[in-house]
Amino acid sequence: MTGVDRRTFLAVSAVVAGTAASAGIAHAAEAPVFAHGVASGDPLPDGILLWTRVVTDESVRWEVARDESFEHVVARGRTRTGAHRDHTVKVEVSGLRRATRYWYRFRVDDVVSPVGRTRTAPAGDCPSVRFGVVSCANWMAGHFVPYGYLADRDDLDAVIHLGDYIYPHYDPKVRDAEPKHEIITLADYRTRHALYKTDPHLQRLHAAHPMIATWDDNESADNSSAVGALGHDPATEGPWAVRLAAATRAYFEWMPIREGIMFRRLRYGSLCDLTMLDLRSYRTPETIMGARQRDWLIRGICDDSARWRLIGTSVMFSPLAIPPAPGFPSVNTDQWDGFPTDRELVVRALDRKGMKNAVFLTGDIHSSWAVDVPDGSALKSVATEYITTSITSDNFDEFLNVPPRTGSLALEAAIIAKNPHVRFVELDSHGVSTLDITPDEVRMDWFYTSDRTDPNATIRKAHSWRTRYGTARVEPVLF
Repeated sequence: MTGVDRRTFLAVSAVVAGTAASAGIAHAAEAPVFAHGVASGDPLPDGILLWTRVVTDESVRWEVARDESFEHVVARGRTRTGAHRDHTVKVEVSGLRRATRYWYRFRVDDVVSPVGRTRTAPAGDCPSVRFGVVSCANWMAGHFVPYGYLADRDDLDAVIHLGDYIYPHYDPKVRDAEPKHEIITLADYRTRHALYKTDPHLQRLHAAHPMIATWDDNESADNSSAVGALGHDPATEGPWAVRLAAATRAYFEWMPIREGIMFRRLRYGSLCDLTMLDLRSYRTPETIMGARQRDWLIRGICDDSARWRLIGTSVMFSPLAIPPAPGFPSVNTDQWDGFPTDRELVVRALDRKGMKNAVFLTGDIHSSWAVDVPDGSALKSVATEYITTSITSDNFDEFLNVPPRTGSLALEAAIIAKNPHVRFVELDSHGVSTLDITPDEVRMDWFYTSDRTDPNATIRKAHSWRTRYGTARVEPVLF
């Protein structure tokens, strides 16, 4: 098994559905109408994908308008849903204007959904783009206030989610969760996704901006791959292929993402293209992304039709030698360090092209980084990498059980000393990032929350780094 391809996904999902259909229907029947909000995703210059969930046997009407009051409706239609897809609804809307803001809503009889706001992608010349960048949101570890901060911003083209949208375990430190056990079955995954989409901050984020998402391991199980997972025991939890198919099916049902193949490329005019990788579905002990995805990625690197190449990777691409520390290995083999051949082929393609315009966007490690991506000899930089911190998932101070900005300081200094290409690292704070792209530079700003356990926490801008075009180097920005 080299990945969850369409045939395997459909075949195994049929078995999963047969054993869990009654549980899925029971869960759906309890849900009130439009309790999980609305969302949009994967913007194109002429279209957008819309999402909601509604428990009904009636047809679901949808509308897209140029104004919030829906006096100027530009597209409308009807669709249906049912228990076979956990009553989720997806609509592909086309024929829209590029780089334009729209409002949308759903309706069943006289019941109207919340109103969502979205935006199509630009085409041709584009002076600037601004994304929100997020990852690692553990419901049980805290409140999603950073999501709410991005929801309140009026200046984002889209939000990039780099994985760990949900977590599969049960450990209610700050908030309780459903189901009250490790999620394994299709009904379990559906229930956990449904819980997340009741969070008011996350609902507001989805209703305010389109999302461009990929997954990491925790949408299925800890340290997952196509052939198994560290967080899965076949002896007690059944075949991994069945669990992975259930996680995949629930993810496609509940996320505003086009179904089928998760790795994809979205274009923002001639300014940049955004490549989103799937580093779990095709991972084996030999490869992090499989030959097909690797070849597709390298072909995209060699395409020079956009000024900037943005690459969304759920785990750290740059090499990282970990300083000696209790409880930590010397190398994290769950990221690209565990797959040196794949990384070398990508680095060679970047070096051969010589454009120095690639920027990796990363989540996963619950901390903030700005990195020069070295070539194989570590003599020059071929790209840059920016890593956004976690929304709520444990940072290093919480791993070490020390107050923030105390014990982590020595580890940060040791990381930079051992890895000269790491220019900035902050291991303790939770929050989100924004990414600004212009023809001259790409800049990431980090925004930190005052307290992940406080539903009324504040947000502050903490750091800013940029890459000037053609340098493949990161540098600090004063503000």
